Amino acid sequence: MTSSFPPPGPHEELEEGLRLTPRFDRDGLVAAIVTDARAGGVLMFAHMNAEALQATIETGVAHFWSRSRGKLWRKGEESGHQMKVVELRVDCDQDALWLSVEVAGTGAACHTGRRSCFYRKVPVGPGALGEALAPADAARLFEPGSVYKAPKG
Repeated sequence: MTSSFPPPGPHEELEEGLRLTPRFDRDGLVAAIVTDARAGGVLMFAHMNAEALQATIETGVAHFWSRSRGKLWRKGEESGHQMKVVELRVDCDQDALWLSVEVAGTGAACHTGRRSCFYRKVPVGPGALGEALAPADAARLFEPGSVYKAPKG
């Protein structure tokens, strides 16, 4: 697929210009951080290729590239937890995106049934390396087994 986006230009244009010229990595992907438009907070991190970014811009619904499945994926296509994009931003050197979204359904963004994919805290500080993770906002909003198809074996 040919990219709908022009290649990144000179440094000054990349950082100060008003054209979207994403800097996709060697695999054709750009990082995408997703936050809750209403409550704030990070919901998930994913990747987009040019097709996913174009679909997101054109539909106003978050699309990503699934590295594990090797295909385009519209968030919520199975679960119903579609993400409506309220705002989409690009960082200073155009190699990361920030999507501020409203999540449909139960409001869960994680395939584990939780509101956020970031539901465990990592201890930090002297002596913390090797300590157990601590649950944080870990309540399930839905039961994944009742929503997702069983993997084909």
